Amino acid sequence: MASETQLLLIGGEPVAAASGQIYEKTSALTGRLVSVASAGGPDDVDRAVASASQAFSTWSNMPAEDRAAMLRRASEILNSRSAQIATTMTEEIGATHGWGMFNCMLAAGILTAAADLSTQVRDETLVSGIPGLQARAVRRPKGVVAAIAPWNAPVILGTRAVAAPLALGNTVVFKASEECPRTHAAIVQALIDAGAPYGTVNLITNRPEDGPAVVERLIDHPDVRHVNFTGSSHVGRLIAVRAAQNLKPTLLELGGKAPFVVCEDADLDEAASAASFGAFMNSGQICMSTERVIVNADVAERFADLLASRAGTLTLGDPTDPTTAVGPVVSLAAAARLEELIADAVKRGARVLVGGRVNGLMVEPTVLVGVTPAMRLYREESFGPVVTVTAVVDDEEAIRLANDTEYGLSAAVFSRDVQRAEAIAARIDSGICHINGATVHDEPHVPFGGIKDSGWGRFGGTYAIDEFMDVRWVTSQDGSRHYPI
Repeated sequence: MASETQLLLIGGEPVAAASGQIYEKTSALTGRLVSVASAGGPDDVDRAVASASQAFSTWSNMPAEDRAAMLRRASEILNSRSAQIATTMTEEIGATHGWGMFNCMLAAGILTAAADLSTQVRDETLVSGIPGLQARAVRRPKGVVAAIAPWNAPVILGTRAVAAPLALGNTVVFKASEECPRTHAAIVQALIDAGAPYGTVNLITNRPEDGPAVVERLIDHPDVRHVNFTGSSHVGRLIAVRAAQNLKPTLLELGGKAPFVVCEDADLDEAASAASFGAFMNSGQICMSTERVIVNADVAERFADLLASRAGTLTLGDPTDPTTAVGPVVSLAAAARLEELIADAVKRGARVLVGGRVNGLMVEPTVLVGVTPAMRLYREESFGPVVTVTAVVDDEEAIRLANDTEYGLSAAVFSRDVQRAEAIAARIDSGICHINGATVHDEPHVPFGGIKDSGWGRFGGTYAIDEFMDVRWVTSQDGSRHYPI
């Protein structure tokens, strides 16, 4: 554990909270103190936004190539610190070392992709019906962006929250998760060490009980022009309402209940491998996690056995052990909720094929069959290492069940007949769908986001330009123009 208090980072410098207060983060797994951080509040938000506002003119007018160079340096720095950051992730949230290293690898790629993005913004020439009038669509950065990221994939999602906004000339105030203040601070520190100018990117840490006030002040502040948030659908809805009251655009990437459709002609071994990865990676604590396998009845029993067999071989235990495949869930409350969901399903007639036991923070990789709409697990996002397998008679029923949810983030379809899989995928309500691949998948350049209660807007690649830049219509008249009055 770091012996020093994690301070706020405002104007490129570590500073204490205006109140002088701190908060302590203990490990849910060991009970040991793992982080001490400044307890920022609304006054600190004001300081951070003022810093970002002051920096905006310089940063937004800097040549795109210079912004890109800074982001590439930050990528190299983050990558060089990956082992240390992964250790911090394990301490703060109980992540396995492999998950921490993967977070850093993908985050470094996100920074590199953002560097490339900064040089891809182009004005567009428009046709005008007015003689001598030249018209253009011109993109410019929005201003100060509030970025709010969760704990479950903290380096990936924290980096994603700030990289594209910075690349496109915005400045950022980043609110860290209370669960992982040091992990999120490592992202901002890498950017500062890479040469991000004064105030370009700022960090707020806060006590859990102060989170709502900090977020409300971020949204309400007149100099904040955009809000991006990754987290639960419940909190996302609150943020959307508050932002709408302030007429501020938002990018929201929220919860999921990913369906995984298996046709009778699928490669069942490959499908079981992908479903196991999608359901149990990071103990199922991923918004894209496979929660519902929907499989043709002709192969349902065989597939369920294959998936259960894989789940039963996964090593559950100490996240510091490199051989551990599935580590603890984030909190005792999360474990208790998972235990309730499993118990409710069993009480109402579901059957556990493998797993189902909860010991402290350790939740066994669990596969259930016979889950029906009468059970909480049918609709609620479990956000844990729990997956259900449901048999269907045909593709029509598979599509109906896949869409029988308020969520719409990720999905998957497995079939050897790609045209058939494409036809099924086209009718699934989701922002992401993978054919013959896992529901858990991300790359820096792709349009990442959902529909329905999974949010709106897209992170990733050139699609982020529409999120983090405004479009202006600019005209220039050559010669005289006739006006009717």
